[in-house]
Amino acid sequence: MNGQVPEKVAQKLDTLPVAPGCYQMLDAAGNVIYVGKAVVLRNRVRSYFHLSANHSPRTQALVAEIADISWWVTKTELEALILENELIKRYKPRYNVRLKDDKTFPYIKVNWQEDFPKIQVVRRMRKDGARYFGPYTSSRACYETLDALRRVFPYLDCDRKITGNDPRPCLYYHIKLCGGPCIGA
Repeated sequence: MNGQVPEKVAQKLDTLPVAPGCYQMLDAAGNVIYVGKAVVLRNRVRSYFHLSANHSPRTQALVAEIADISWWVTKTELEALILENELIKRYKPRYNVRLKDDKTFPYIKVNWQEDFPKIQVVRRMRKDGARYFGPYTSSRACYETLDALRRVFPYLDCDRKITGNDPRPCLYYHIKLCGGPCIGA
């Protein structure tokens, strides 16, 4: 370990669990300056303080500011990823640059409350009775999942009000990727 580690941090490094989770690093004023996730918290957080680590100048600056650390244990790496995203959005730490913009992970939403359930891609889960699948760490993976799903189960995703009396069906109906409830099929 680096000899410059604050005593408070050094004591906590010895108690880090061997489990997945999220961690946050705080400066002397108690501000969250970095949030991260780890498959093994103990290994990841301790890696910042190893003398042998070949850190970038940005990481070296981060480590020099760390006055305290805290962490949350999660059941899975995916839970850690979701928690990390939420914490970065909440605290906007200056050393987190990748997730600080307002992008969020996509989810697939199935709205079961409608007579003809719609499937949509959304960026936020809501307590609206719909079923959410995800998050997907890339939009591409989300849309590839939807493409595969559509080939097996032709689903509705248009915004039309379904009356069964529309004069024309959507394109997906013509290429056999939608059941055509809009025309009463």
